Amino acid sequence: MTTRLYYDDATLLAFHANVLAVEDEGKRVYLDRTAFYPSSGGQPNDTGALAGIAVVDVVEEEGRIAHVLAAPLEAGIREVDGSIDRQRRHDHMQQHSGQHLLSAVFEELFSAPTLSFHLGQEVSTIELGVPSLTAVQMVEAERRANELVWDARPLHVSYEDAASAPGLRKASEREGTLRIVNIQDYDRSACGGTHVRNTAAIGLILVRKQEKIRGNVRVEFLCGLRALRQARVDFETLNEVGRAFSSPPEDTPALVTNLLAKANDLEKAKRKLAVELATFQGRQLYETTPEVDGFRRVVQRISAGPASDEVRTLAQSFVAGSNATFLAVFENPPSLLLAVSKDSGMHAGDLLKPLLAAAGGRGGGNLQLAQGSVATKDALERAVSECLAKLR
Repeated sequence: MTTRLYYDDATLLAFHANVLAVEDEGKRVYLDRTAFYPSSGGQPNDTGALAGIAVVDVVEEEGRIAHVLAAPLEAGIREVDGSIDRQRRHDHMQQHSGQHLLSAVFEELFSAPTLSFHLGQEVSTIELGVPSLTAVQMVEAERRANELVWDARPLHVSYEDAASAPGLRKASEREGTLRIVNIQDYDRSACGGTHVRNTAAIGLILVRKQEKIRGNVRVEFLCGLRALRQARVDFETLNEVGRAFSSPPEDTPALVTNLLAKANDLEKAKRKLAVELATFQGRQLYETTPEVDGFRRVVQRISAGPASDEVRTLAQSFVAGSNATFLAVFENPPSLLLAVSKDSGMHAGDLLKPLLAAAGGRGGGNLQLAQGSVATKDALERAVSECLAKLR
């Protein structure tokens, strides 16, 4: 068993320990005591150094803690000094204590229990056992959590028997002695993680966004220095947008909304004009295409696909004339569009579908218009050749 020094003092960043075992050619070290936290309970492991060698991972192994080193520990060493990466430890303490506080707030305000917690490299998340939260509820939870931060409520650790530990926010499935993290007069949770000494040390709590997952809600949040950095990024981003439009940052949301509405209107007008132009071009193409054996036939090769509204409109406008066929060949992705006039004596769907199937593709259509795709350019060329033969 490894004595976990971080249980009683999460601020301890240096320690001395005896080496109990060494494995993996000296890269996996076991100690009698350690301040290194192993990945557990949604919180990532600490990093730092043992005997001056970088610790790249810390692993829980049924009561033992394995310290994975970047290089082998020198053979025969029986005692080592360890040091914890202060910045990483402090960040994890802020996020984990902030999670306890935020989880308690969501339960207090909205009866939303925390089902899981993940402390990520960039952001942290909690999954709440409710189907949804409103934007107003998110803001209210953020406000309440920060009020409790400003209260500077002490956090302390106690050890209690699982069978008689009262008032836990979430019942523990463990038996025997529980390590309980207490936020004074507000929250009691069984937890083996590292925590700050009072809520003020958590710093700013910033609730970012939510998403649906498994019928529940996953809430993203940041605490302390992470929240401060993100708030700065958010402001700089908004400020840059405002500068680009010669507008104060607070006016940019309304400005962007108006610009998007105008852009959508312009895009609709553009599509309408493109269809009208394609209609005109289809008629003009029909007039300028010579008859061969009483038919006007057009084959167009187009580098990009699939078929757009403009191409379909061009084809339909062309075959609106009598005795006409229009074949569009798209190279990327490999696909075909076939249009035939009503008086052509052909059924576009019945003609194209078996050709595509024979080439390993699929598609179909109606009397006058059909389209489909194949997997490769070689298959496309085979389908084109077969189709042209049918159209002669």
